[in-house]
Amino acid sequence: MRETLKDLYTTELLQTVAGRIGEVYAGFDEGRFLWLIHNEAWEQEEFKQRVRHIAMALTEVLPGSYPEAVTILTQAAPFFRGVEYIFFPDYVELNGMDQWETSMEALAVFTHYSTAEFAVRPFVIRDQERMLAQMAAWAESDDEHLRRLASEGIRPRLPWASQLPSLIRDPRPALPILERLKEDPSLYVRKSVANHLNDISKDHPEVVLELATNWYGKHPLTDWIVRHALRSLLRKGDIRALAIFGYQELEELEGIEVRELKIKRPLIAVGEELEFSFQVVNDTGSPVSLRIDYEIDYMKASGKLAPKRYKCSDKRYAPGSWTVEKKQSFKLISTRRFYSGDHRLHIIVNGKRLASMDFVLEGAE
Repeated sequence: MRETLKDLYTTELLQTVAGRIGEVYAGFDEGRFLWLIHNEAWEQEEFKQRVRHIAMALTEVLPGSYPEAVTILTQAAPFFRGVEYIFFPDYVELNGMDQWETSMEALAVFTHYSTAEFAVRPFVIRDQERMLAQMAAWAESDDEHLRRLASEGIRPRLPWASQLPSLIRDPRPALPILERLKEDPSLYVRKSVANHLNDISKDHPEVVLELATNWYGKHPLTDWIVRHALRSLLRKGDIRALAIFGYQELEELEGIEVRELKIKRPLIAVGEELEFSFQVVNDTGSPVSLRIDYEIDYMKASGKLAPKRYKCSDKRYAPGSWTVEKKQSFKLISTRRFYSGDHRLHIIVNGKRLASMDFVLEGAE
């Protein structure tokens, strides 16, 4: 059973790719291609390393003429869809930095079948002005894959990718592209715009807050983007972000409380769930918009506690008392390591902690 992304690269997949390229290019040496891949380094390589490894193998066996090689790959690429095929655009990154027009045409093809969001970034770093003009043109495309690339390719802190230092320092040159896409009918594109803005909010929250204030309430598709773009600021309890959605500071409200916070079992083991409940009390006499999060202070290897916040509830609460019940899994996952010891649960309403309780995790490291 496949467990990691790198395991997508089965022998069968690579043979299929080789066979298809061989149908397009009669001179393709399939045996040498597979031999170049399955060398002593292959088994130790992670996903992105394997992507580059395959691109380098293609470089060895395709024609030395870059335009000719790219033509072969653009004919083969439509038969392969999925993130595992990003070695097609990676070939462009590896070989085509000095042949801009040919490379842009190729990336426009490849992104439709996998994604060129990683491969465009060295081009952005080399000539940001030229690439932003290209992204602006792609933002006008009828193809949602190109419109998404216009945003995703210039995200300043795209995961798994090289960062874009210039756009981290000053994200404003990218904003006209996001402005063009703020009402995009494709959820695929809107998610990218929201993630792009969330990236910016980590370095320039004031830029995103100003933009969100101007955008919010104008179009339902844009409102979706704004809410997701501000998720990091909302999780932090940034009162400026909360105010955009009508959440008041609790200091301005009298009668909002969290009562009877209970943890079903204050001693749990790794693999189990933390089950808890509490009462939200609204004694203001009027319905109130409340964003309720819960935060867990996880024990770390150093013996210190590190917080992580989760969304719990986001709605208007009528006057009265309301029971909220939640579960948080402590099953082992690859992205989080657990440590035994004291942990702490907090209930946060409109950015303010209103109740806390300790629990103990056992059976971890």
